[in-house]
Amino acid sequence: MKIVIASDHGGFALKAQLAALLTELGHETVDFGTHSEAPVDYPDFAFLVAAAVAAGEAERGIIVDGAGIGSSIVANKVPGVRAALCNDLFAARNAREHNDANVLTLGGRIIGIGLATEIVKVFLTQPFAQRHQPRIDKITEFERDLYGAAAKAGTRNGSLFGAGR
Repeated sequence: MKIVIASDHGGFALKAQLAALLTELGHETVDFGTHSEAPVDYPDFAFLVAAAVAAGEAERGIIVDGAGIGSSIVANKVPGVRAALCNDLFAARNAREHNDANVLTLGGRIIGIGLATEIVKVFLTQPFAQRHQPRIDKITEFERDLYGAAAKAGTRNGSLFGAGR
């Protein structure tokens, strides 16, 4: 599976460990950064992951920031993305089974590598339960109503990066 991953400075250490795990598990992994603990703005990195997933350039995305909250908010602004903040195994299982989440966000200052490893494994292997498809269809309808035809393609204003990016 092709997976894109990114973090801000608060999630850098955990992201680096998870990127290595993904490679060990045999996944094609693209790391969008950051590549150090120097302060950066999480929206920049969260958007890169969300845009790649929405465009079909990757099947799943993982974003790690300090708490995981900000990146989840950013990612969920991109049509076609269903990002879930999961700091436990139940949430990871539910995110995939019930919500067909395609982006996982984690709090690098909240959970350690042991739990994060198990969450990632669940997120990547838990199948979506088709009985929940009507709910996903409603989300897609809301996106189309809000964003028009661009939401169908997972884009905004005809471009994933919009004006000025």
